[in-house]
Amino acid sequence: MGEPILRMQGVTKAFAGFVAVRDLDLDIARGTIHALIGPNGAGKTTVFNLVTKFHQPTSGRIIFKGQDITAKKPSDIARLGMVRSFQISAVFASMSALDNVRVALQRFRSDNFAFWKSDRILRELDDRARSLLNEVGLDALRDRKAAELPYGRRRALELATTLALEPELLLLDEPMAGMGHEDVERTAALIRRVAKDRTVLMVEHNLSVVADLSDRITVLARGEILAEGDYGQVSKDPAVIEAYMGTDHD
Repeated sequence: MGEPILRMQGVTKAFAGFVAVRDLDLDIARGTIHALIGPNGAGKTTVFNLVTKFHQPTSGRIIFKGQDITAKKPSDIARLGMVRSFQISAVFASMSALDNVRVALQRFRSDNFAFWKSDRILRELDDRARSLLNEVGLDALRDRKAAELPYGRRRALELATTLALEPELLLLDEPMAGMGHEDVERTAALIRRVAKDRTVLMVEHNLSVVADLSDRITVLARGEILAEGDYGQVSKDPAVIEAYMGTDHD
């Protein structure tokens, strides 16, 4: 499948004597949806924090698009095309859906953020903003304040603002958290759609979603890889059943 878009080589992260991730070798193939699952304390969030450089590895290397990013800052990672969403929806509640996306799009302006600029200048971003809202099914709600949107639609808006940063690798941290069945189905379809031109690495606890969406799954336990493969392979692995399937999910 060619060179992985993301590669972790022998990565370890220790916190005051506690090893959260141990000697991790992980490859994420370009153009795939890769799920990271595991029981409570498996190290999934730590992996996300290491990849996006919110944590610095104790040892090991992280390679993104063939470039060693081990010593880079989070802002550098975003500029290279790796963007992360978080468990808690991060949008401006008092602003419209359209304005939320316009704020994200201002990253590409030479004068950066231009809240004080005239409406005429800001409207230059409208076509692209509406295109992104349409991509996540929100164009009809573009003038609604984010606070007025149902929870699942706010998460879709967050995804639109994330896509505005033009990621090549999109990291989704529990994208289905707190959603009802209808929103889960809609969001799963949305992830599948946006993944057509991107690579997605996601942490997700809804195993039916993982089974439906993922090309490959990595199961973590105590900071180490327990199993890898497609859902059919990992779901039948005795070690996975013992360590993950029969436990309470984190």
